[in-house]
This record gives sequence, structure tokens and C-alpha cells, in this order.
Amino acid sequence: MHIKDRTFIISGGASGLGLATARDLHSHGGYIAILDLNTSAGTALASSLAPRARFFETDVSSTPSLEAAVQGAAAWIQDETHAPLAAIIPAAGVGNPAKLLTRHGAPAPMAALDFVLSINLRGTLDLVRLALPLLAGNEPSGPDGERGVVVLVSSAAAYDGQPGQVAYAASKGAVRSVALPLARDLAPLGIRAVAIAPGYFESNMTAAMSEKVRGSLERVMEFPRRAGRGEEFAALVRAVVENVMLNGECVRLDGGTRMPSKL
Repeated sequence: MHIKDRTFIISGGASGLGLATARDLHSHGGYIAILDLNTSAGTALASSLAPRARFFETDVSSTPSLEAAVQGAAAWIQDETHAPLAAIIPAAGVGNPAKLLTRHGAPAPMAALDFVLSINLRGTLDLVRLALPLLAGNEPSGPDGERGVVVLVSSAAAYDGQPGQVAYAASKGAVRSVALPLARDLAPLGIRAVAIAPGYFESNMTAAMSEKVRGSLERVMEFPRRAGRGEEFAALVRAVVENVMLNGECVRLDGGTRMPSKL
């Protein structure tokens, strides 16, 4: 799938890995529909990438909000850019670490678990299902008749989650599991589905970590022994978009790290 003169819908597109992806795809000629709850950051990013970017204030945990954003992106494509949708990239996500049993022996509040699951899992599936008709409506392109790709964002926690990551690992493990059945569902339409599972990357979530925690994470890494950079994640997203043989799989992007149960 070519990037130039095609549109990319990215949730969480105003920060972290979503921001890096938006900038990278834009630098290769793409049009970027930025979905984010942070109005100031989203507006500033769209302005910096104008005219090939548009910001849509979006709460991914709300179906009406996602519906409005997808409808806005569709109208932008149809009425202004005429750049068909190439990929849906649900990159919005939260961590919110907590154990199911608190230090006082009480069950964790269900609201805390729902918060993580609603954004990371429900928000991902909701965006994908709402935007898929735009991909399915594309004219087939290339020798394989491809219509587009869904790039899911899982996590290394889907494989080896650490203490306090039950809700996060559950959400990202579910996203990882979506890749193959979604690819199979969409294969007759010429639409692919691939998940990426980043490890320890520079992001808003990891920015809140103490230097002690950062050092502990880096010590258990293989190579390179550092946090991943946004542009490295974005480069893999671009490879997924461009390589039609990448389908139905979850690709770890973690420098060979396997997280231990304790740091």
C-alpha cells in the first residue's frame, strides 16, 4: 500500500507513539486524521502539518465521539482531499497500574479496570469497526487488489506483563489476539490486519517513571539497552503499511527484552 496521497486515521495521534507515527506518515506524503482528547496538542499538531492534517477531538471510550470523528474524517476525504483511507491506527492507550488486590486486602475498584479496558480494548475495536466501511469502499489497488490495513497497537505486556499490569496486559493481550481473526475476516475484501507489540518506549506513560524504575528496565534489556524511540515505532508502522505480506501477525518491537516478574 502506497502512503503518498492516502489518508491515515490515528487515535492518540497527538502524543507518544501516535504522534511519531503521524509525523512519519505525513513526511512520506500521507494525509493524517488526528483523533485525540487533547485539544490543544491536537490543534497544534494539525496546524504544523497543514494542509495535509485535520484534528478531530475524540474520546475513544465514547462511541458517539468516535462516530463523529470518523464521519468528520470521511467528509474531509470526500469533500476536500480526495485521498482515500489507507490505514486505521488505534494508538490511544493508558496504563494505570494496579493490582487486583490492594495492599490493604481489598479488591481493586472495578472503575480502575474499566478505565483501562475501555480505552485500550473497547476504544480500539470501536474505532476499527466504525472506520472499516471507509476501507472496504476503496477501489482495489496494486496487483493484489489491496484496499487497506488495520495496524493495531498491542504491547510486550501481552506476553510478559509485570506486577500491577493485570488490566493493561489483559487489554493488550486481547488486542494481540485480534490480529489473526480480523485478518481472516477482512481477507476477502483485500484488507490486512497486523499488531505491533512495543516494549519499553519513550512515551507519556513511561515519562512518569522514576529514574530508578527506568534503570531497572534498561538493565534487563538485551540490545539496545535504552528506551525505544517514537520514530523507530513509526518506521515499523510504515513497513506494515507498505509490505502487503505482513498480515495476521503480532510483531514484537522490544530489543529482544523479556520482562521478568521483578525488577
